[in-house]
Amino acid sequence: MGKQMLNVEHVSMKFCLSRERVDTLKEYVLKKLKGEIRYNEFWALRDVSFTADKGDRVGILGLNGAGKSTLLKVVAGVFKPTEGTVTRRGKIVPLLELGAGFEIQYTGAENIYLYGSMLGYSKPFIREKYDEIVAFSELEDFIDVPVKNYSSGMKSRLGFSIATAVCPEILILDEVLSVGDAKFRKKSEKKIIDMFEKEVTVLFVSHNVEEVLRICNKAVLLDHGRVLASGNVQEVADIYMEMTGEK
Repeated sequence: MGKQMLNVEHVSMKFCLSRERVDTLKEYVLKKLKGEIRYNEFWALRDVSFTADKGDRVGILGLNGAGKSTLLKVVAGVFKPTEGTVTRRGKIVPLLELGAGFEIQYTGAENIYLYGSMLGYSKPFIREKYDEIVAFSELEDFIDVPVKNYSSGMKSRLGFSIATAVCPEILILDEVLSVGDAKFRKKSEKKIIDMFEKEVTVLFVSHNVEEVLRICNKAVLLDHGRVLASGNVQEVADIYMEMTGEK
């Protein structure tokens, strides 16, 4: 422990939501030119700061709409924060919306190479890990079938298997332990816990407080995009449970 892997400083994230209903691109362009498009500003995150050291497992708690998933996407680099900075050290693997980057017309096999390259893996690395990825996903019989014919569980399993083919320094998990059926869930949880033992730094969003208490040593509680509490996982979980009436 001790080495800082992640530093989130005064991060705010603003979205501009259009108030107008615009059905076509042409209508949008015309309204935009006439200055008829009005926007509602929505701050999903406001002045969020926290740090994580090597081996820290940080649970992100909060009610729906608190900004948890937005925060993970900012840390992962999917969104650029409107204000503030995120400093990351080492390889980061985001397990967010598993399989969202798949090309559904392509086969599972083709998507292993495509999704792997999106995650920054080299072609030789994917080739070397290919059999392991397929075996872990349990999709041997479907690997040459277009992904559009996969169930959402199959897509998640393949996405999880590709994303965890490498052991990262920072792992970002969004409700991801609910992948696939009970048997696969157990297997994916074991794979993640094996990573924990290698002192991976983890950011973990879950609605399940028991899961957060079991896995994490620190927590951050978000409420309407602001940090309500952060620090020791038990103390933060107690505040969250009081908010939700679980205590």
